[in-house]
Amino acid sequence: MTFTESIEQCFKKYATFDGTASRSEYWWFALFIVLVSMGLNMVSDSLSVLFSLGTIVPSIAAATRRLHDTDRSGWWQLIWFVPIVGWIILIVFLAQESRPNRYGIVSRVPA
Repeated sequence: MTFTESIEQCFKKYATFDGTASRSEYWWFALFIVLVSMGLNMVSDSLSVLFSLGTIVPSIAAATRRLHDTDRSGWWQLIWFVPIVGWIILIVFLAQESRPNRYGIVSRVPA
């Protein structure tokens, strides 16, 4: 999945928490959010905050679909709140390869 396809897909599924998302879909979308947020922060802090608030739901939804693709519940995102190791564990979960799961079709994108 390309950068633009990923962004389109994540915004089309703005609040869709079922199904799966491939690694490329999730990480391209995460990169987009970081880059746009940093760019807007250089222009105006309030624009960056508005963008972040506007993309929080699709970010959580994409992460949920990504966790589903690794056969984990979206509730694993709450591990982020565990000090120090929580975010490391979540990043490892989000970076793992797709595997057979109970949430839908495995997202296999040819390399």
